[in-house]
Amino acid sequence: MAYVFLLGAISAEVVATSLLKSTDGFTRLWPTVAVLGGYAISFVALSQAVKGVQVGVAYAVWSALGTAAIVGIGAIFLGEPITLVKTIGVSLIIAGVVTLNLGGAH
Repeated sequence: MAYVFLLGAISAEVVATSLLKSTDGFTRLWPTVAVLGGYAISFVALSQAVKGVQVGVAYAVWSALGTAAIVGIGAIFLGEPITLVKTIGVSLIIAGVVTLNLGGAH
């Protein structure tokens, strides 16, 4: 169940981060409400996830998958370029999370 909360936390954070640009510097009400609500949901779900997953592992998975998803969303919907450096960076982040999970399994 902890991993369900973790996936919910990641999803809410990705949605909130995706909407950040639409807030226009927090000057537009409804996008701002959606972003703040998404982050609140994300942190509540993350706090539930760490009841069953080590904090370091949960946070690493949360941040890595969120980062990878935002890079993909930026490329697909916001016209941001996918460069070799970005690809290597995201790959290194994911490799770090895998390493943490392998170390935390003992």
